[in-house]
Amino acid sequence: MSDNPFVFKKFTVNQDRCAMKVGTDGVLLGAWSPVHHQPLSILDIGSGTGIVALMMAQRSNAQLIDAIEIDNNTFEQCVDNFEQSPWNNKLFCYHASLEAFVNEIDDQYDLIVSNPPFYTEDFKTNNTQRDTARFQDAMPFDHLIDGVSKLLSENGLFSVVIPFKEENHFVELASKTGLFPKHFLHVKGNPNSEIKRSLIAFSFDESAPINKDILIIETDRHQYTEDYINLTKDFYLNM
Repeated sequence: MSDNPFVFKKFTVNQDRCAMKVGTDGVLLGAWSPVHHQPLSILDIGSGTGIVALMMAQRSNAQLIDAIEIDNNTFEQCVDNFEQSPWNNKLFCYHASLEAFVNEIDDQYDLIVSNPPFYTEDFKTNNTQRDTARFQDAMPFDHLIDGVSKLLSENGLFSVVIPFKEENHFVELASKTGLFPKHFLHVKGNPNSEIKRSLIAFSFDESAPINKDILIIETDRHQYTEDYINLTKDFYLNM
């Protein structure tokens, strides 16, 4: 993946010091996460480059957008990306683990977003920074959900992107903390491929109706579907 800056319509993401570069998962999460409830405060857990928080700043009227990043180099780059953006007065990144952040912060957030590390396979590379960004044991799903349940406001929403194969397990873990799915978006690369990703929005309201949608990204190589273009056109330069 390239170290070159990723230029969007309204902001630029530098990524040369980050293990995980700008990718489709983050862009989908930033473009899809619900803001219809007019969140005043947003938290991005495991912010990486800051891409999702920056997209939330563009899409919402939130007065405060906080982010957490544990890796030192990535944290510094996220801060730089925030400072160079049009919304630098309301974006703030904390250099902390989720556990430490939960213990230190009394505030709650109206929207929490996370593109968590999720390779659970037993192989590692020799790149510790990339492993931390990519492997679930750096922030296991149960730790993420437990932290969210303490940081989310009563009427808030939690939005996450995970592998489709982890969906049932994740939903079961969330239900144990009183978080219940409201909306699923199942993502396929093309019409003939299997569902690869699940984007899920949770709330504390168990009785809320559940919506399920499917998003297909391409009909052919670089031939993007109308749904994908409509979702991302406010961000990508060439959409």
